[in-house]
Amino acid sequence: MWRGSFAIIAAPMAQIRELKKRMVAVRTIQRITKTMQMIATAKFTASLVRSKATRPYTDRIRGLVGEVAAAAGSDFSHPLMSAPATVAKRELVLVIASDRGLCGAYNGNVLRKANIAIKALNASGKQAVIETAGKKAIAFFRFAKLEVAEKHIFGDKPQFAQVEALAKRLMEEFSQGKYDAVHVVYTRFVSSSKQVAESMQLLPLAAPAAGAAVASSNYEFSPSGAEILADLLPKSVVVSLFQAFNDAAVSEHVMRMVSMKAATDNAAGLGRTIRRNFNRARQARITTELTEIVSGAAALE
Repeated sequence: MWRGSFAIIAAPMAQIRELKKRMVAVRTIQRITKTMQMIATAKFTASLVRSKATRPYTDRIRGLVGEVAAAAGSDFSHPLMSAPATVAKRELVLVIASDRGLCGAYNGNVLRKANIAIKALNASGKQAVIETAGKKAIAFFRFAKLEVAEKHIFGDKPQFAQVEALAKRLMEEFSQGKYDAVHVVYTRFVSSSKQVAESMQLLPLAAPAAGAAVASSNYEFSPSGAEILADLLPKSVVVSLFQAFNDAAVSEHVMRMVSMKAATDNAAGLGRTIRRNFNRARQARITTELTEIVSGAAALE
């Protein structure tokens, strides 16, 4: 009798101890994810301010390039607006990912987009030269056994001086005919609920839209449009690349914030389920003990 009673009581006791451990573990995870959510929220707010601050300048300088290019006329040419004279059959792909994980589908989306772009270049008979920004991109291409020519680490807050140095090197190598084109694969920030992974052609620069000629007719340029454009085009490349890095940083932080909020909510729900199971197991143990006491008292009568 005692041996059987011990087995009946020991099983709920082991279950209760296990549930207690799980409750402690879930509460710890919930505190960690909540902290990470708060950190990501603070970083998202700061990076959003930087991205919004640079966006008007980026859009305006692109529009100004179109207007001045239209005023310069069709005879104007610049190394950054046309493909090199000699075809290198090589195009550079700069992939902007994150240094850390736990940011939902952020890295998966941008790396999938980069993989598609690289395969398309290889299928067209061109060699894709890969450069990365972010440790997750380095790990992905190492796993895919694809060579990475250059690895860049810019952190959570890209500095303009660092991006400018990278843009100048890319412009120089493109002008020298080392690459036929330069692409940037990054995540464009649309809103807090929408971030789009896309491939942007950084070089050669696209020709101005036909409507820009009408806008440029209201201005007289001194010095000439060609001279102004020669100074504006490199600036346009630099600010476009810097905006891509800013958009990528904002997208990373907002997706990490959403991901950690979901993890916190899931941990809270799991904690409630474990607490309910714990209460049931404890009640079952109490009922078993009361049954044993009543049975023992009845046996003594």
